[in-house]
Amino acid sequence: MNSIILDTTAAEQFLSAGAVDALKEKAVAARAALEAATCPGNDFLGWLHLPTSVTPDIIADIQATAKTLQEECDTVVVAGIGGSYLGARAVIEALGDSFAWLRDKRDAPTVLFAGNNIAEDYLAELTDLLRTRRFGVINISKSGTTTETALAFRLLKKQCEEQRGKDTARRVIVAVTDAKRGAARVTADKEGYKSYVIPDNVGGRFSVLTPVGLLPIAVAGYDIAALIDGAQQMERATADGTAFDDSLALRYAAVRNALYAQGKKIEIMANFQPKLHYVAEWWKQLYGESEGKQGKGIFPASVDLTTDLHSMGQWIQDGERTIFETVVSVAEPEKTLLFPHDDENLDGLNFLEGRRVDQVNKMAELGTRLAHVDGGVPNIRITLPRLDARSLGALIYFFEVGCGVSGLLLGVNPFDQPGVEAYKKNMFALLGKPGYEAEGETLRKRL
Repeated sequence: MNSIILDTTAAEQFLSAGAVDALKEKAVAARAALEAATCPGNDFLGWLHLPTSVTPDIIADIQATAKTLQEECDTVVVAGIGGSYLGARAVIEALGDSFAWLRDKRDAPTVLFAGNNIAEDYLAELTDLLRTRRFGVINISKSGTTTETALAFRLLKKQCEEQRGKDTARRVIVAVTDAKRGAARVTADKEGYKSYVIPDNVGGRFSVLTPVGLLPIAVAGYDIAALIDGAQQMERATADGTAFDDSLALRYAAVRNALYAQGKKIEIMANFQPKLHYVAEWWKQLYGESEGKQGKGIFPASVDLTTDLHSMGQWIQDGERTIFETVVSVAEPEKTLLFPHDDENLDGLNFLEGRRVDQVNKMAELGTRLAHVDGGVPNIRITLPRLDARSLGALIYFFEVGCGVSGLLLGVNPFDQPGVEAYKKNMFALLGKPGYEAEGETLRKRL
């Protein structure tokens, strides 16, 4: 695999002299604290050596389960929210055919997602669609009681059993959950579902390289062995003891923290490849949930370019200068398409005749980056050699290490999420969940 390239030149030119150098020792120390498990949140560091702990036997077992679902289903619904679905969706959409859902013939089941919202229309339309499908379910929930996912799974389980019979349902419903406890574990054991364990020491947003992500990705027909191989290579390249200048993750963490210290409070992830949309969605959770604490944290946002240049481009170019931009670029696209000749040339584009469309896209990317830098937006560029499983595995692990180090540089625990519970308590109280009645009455008086 050709290495991922990190270029921070167009970001560091906005920083005061020595700003990054001042963080080098701290970044190296933060990486050492992760390795020694002496940092805040050290009970959630199972992701750190996850790539090298995934053995061929583990991969083979996941692939065997995926094959069962592929043989028995034309559609598989992944029920999960947050880290329980975003990583899988990011990889599946990045590697997939943009129009696979319209193709008459597919090599693998269509993978759909539920349990990530409580929208009645969405769930009603999904269950209606599934009435004509041979569908299975991957239920991803540590507790089995997360409202969004539990609601979706209750609907899907009932429908699957009614349509396909209980015996078939047992074969095509798979649980990814806690090893010993929780509603999802109890259901899996009672019903006899094939199940996989979410490790106790791996938080949801760091779980894509566990069965949480690997099983849906394998069901969709993609090479999880290559994904893990890419992550393993990046694990070695960012290992504890790697010099600051040689570690992409340390450099990324330090530069973004130096920018934050100088007033750049928003990081916009930009791509010029629409298949990377959900990679940005996964990245937003990873960094937002890890760093947004104690009144601190860079706000993670994203845009799909060039599309969003016609909507958000004005703000990025001329808005408040509290932003910096991280562009994820793909060096070589999978397909080749040449720009055609037109005799009338009414659009004036014959000068592009015979060029690859990707060349036009790359010049749009370069032109945009130059314009944004000229407009006062620091720019980081991450280049993938190609959009394949190995590159994505490396990118995922790079961002995870960068996130752990960056959160420690910021002075927060990158591995907890205390703020996530606030809306749940209010929702349960307003719905009248047993045990929340008093809080519900108090909340209703405020409305």
